[in-house]
Amino acid sequence: MAKPKFAMYWAASCGGCEIAFLDIREKILDFDAAADLIFCPCLMDTKYKDIEAMPDGSIDVTLFNGGIRSEENLHIAKLLRKKSKVLVAFGSCATEGCIPGLANLTTKSEILDYVYRRSPSVVAGNQVLPQLSTETPSGTLTLPDMFETLRTLDQVLDVDYRMPGCPPVAEQIWAVAEAALTGNLPPKGSLVGVNPKTVCDECERTKEEKKIKAFRRPHLVDPRDIDPVKCLLEQGLICNGPAVHAGCGALCPQVNLGCRGCYGPAEGIQDVGAKLAGAIASVIDSDDPAEIDRIVGEILDPVGTFYRFGLAGSIVGRRII
Repeated sequence: MAKPKFAMYWAASCGGCEIAFLDIREKILDFDAAADLIFCPCLMDTKYKDIEAMPDGSIDVTLFNGGIRSEENLHIAKLLRKKSKVLVAFGSCATEGCIPGLANLTTKSEILDYVYRRSPSVVAGNQVLPQLSTETPSGTLTLPDMFETLRTLDQVLDVDYRMPGCPPVAEQIWAVAEAALTGNLPPKGSLVGVNPKTVCDECERTKEEKKIKAFRRPHLVDPRDIDPVKCLLEQGLICNGPAVHAGCGALCPQVNLGCRGCYGPAEGIQDVGAKLAGAIASVIDSDDPAEIDRIVGEILDPVGTFYRFGLAGSIVGRRII
């Protein structure tokens, strides 16, 4: 009996989700015994034409990580959708946009101008930009065009399941892989690999009434000054735990770092950034407008703080252009 066919693809992402998949450690042997990995650009040299030649629906499960930033990303997303029985948006980049989605704060032309003309690593005065088509003695070379806006996978096509995390933790990855390989999957459209509670519910730190007089940036805080038991937010360290899904085991708070929010908005929250901004504002302990402005001003990058992982997938989506 033929083993199930399994595929992974990276679009606009960092590659961390592939590494996280390898973090299932010795269970990778169980996976190898149960399935055939037929497509994974970071591990093997399968060509796009090989996937195009496969019958539709012949791939049992595809984990697709990364946002849709270019024509190539969109083409392969549509191809894998057609060839896969089950397509999973895998990791924060695919489900919410993640760090690549913060590019929606600017424009395509501004990005290209900075990267190829104004970056400190570029020769001063350079005016050359990448060309979509270039004639050479060997033929025409082409590059995929970059879209103006990065979109999440489910914003461009039908997705069977969404699995957030930057990256998803190994235990959750294995649980989802095992469910997929055994056919024991939840109803289509489910969010998988998460805990229905929030990170605050999962975090074991002691929580009391929060009254914040100042916010502190983590890299400016001496670790010896952080109470290892008390809620980080109550110590003036931004923590997004009140509004995001649990499932990671509250890993960041365990090492004195506030939750960054990579598991996406908790149940019932439409816009994670707006919810987080409201939650943080509610704990500021002052009635003086000037003092409130000072305290809020200590959050130097509100968008990067509250929409770090979810800008592209939020109601806001991008900067108006």
